[in-house]
Amino acid sequence: MELESLGAYLKSRRDRVTPVDVGLRTYGTARRVPGLRREELAQLAGVSAGYYTRLEQGQAGTASQQVLDALAQVLRLDRDERAHLHNLARHPAAPRLVRPRPEKPHPRVLALLGSIGDTTPAVVLGRRGDVLDWNRTGHALVAEHVDFDAPRDPARRPSIPRLFFLDPLTRDLFGNWDVLARAHVAYLRFTAGRYPDDARLAELIGELTMRSAEFAKLWAKGEVADCTVGTMAFRHPTVGALSVDYQVWLQPESPDHRLEVYTPNDAASGDALRLLAGQAAGNGDGDGEENGNGPGVRQPSDGRVLSR
Repeated sequence: MELESLGAYLKSRRDRVTPVDVGLRTYGTARRVPGLRREELAQLAGVSAGYYTRLEQGQAGTASQQVLDALAQVLRLDRDERAHLHNLARHPAAPRLVRPRPEKPHPRVLALLGSIGDTTPAVVLGRRGDVLDWNRTGHALVAEHVDFDAPRDPARRPSIPRLFFLDPLTRDLFGNWDVLARAHVAYLRFTAGRYPDDARLAELIGELTMRSAEFAKLWAKGEVADCTVGTMAFRHPTVGALSVDYQVWLQPESPDHRLEVYTPNDAASGDALRLLAGQAAGNGDGDGEENGNGPGVRQPSDGRVLSR
């Protein structure tokens, strides 16, 4: 699957802006496009219609920052969408896909994870949403049915997007699944703009598009977001309902790797996390420690671990 081109993104954003949004009068005439016409966008952005058409068709070469900023202003792009637009403009329309080497979390990220301990749930995610590491409470919170040691093997690393869209146990875990699903798709598109030549990312998006109608529908919307903070409502099978905020910490040396930390939103959720931490610590002792699965940990219904 080819990742998104600059032209495709411009068209999707042009389709969502109506003439009324930008103060144009249509005089009641019938329109064949849902949003702005190419010539209308070009006029509002101060470029020729011919140039914009070539830009959308991938035939105009590299667009200047001034042109991109003018288009972004007319299209009402937010900060993340503007960054995505500039990312797409820096790459050729059809880059040659390459298969990157397995990701390795930076030692500082792992040191920060270790300093958190097991009282606060935390997960280290790679650029494609693979779990690179987690503490025991993070594992118990977001994927207790997955082997705790799976992140250590690049071939078995759990993929959060795959779990989210293809694993029924993960879907049942979240009370606000619809909101989080949009965030996952928006972040994958943001990442695709930064790394349009990533073959593994292209394969992931292609697989999810083919296997999940919900993912395909959300992907077609073209939403973009960096997704560094948010709220998760859990229906946890071990400790019941709880609400947490997630926040992402980045390391300058490894901006692709995200340390995601979860904190409770209320006293009841704090109690639930403390109970989960205690149980996770107990599951890490004794016979369950070798494979990361302690007493009472569920397995996927088909016995598989959804991983890379």
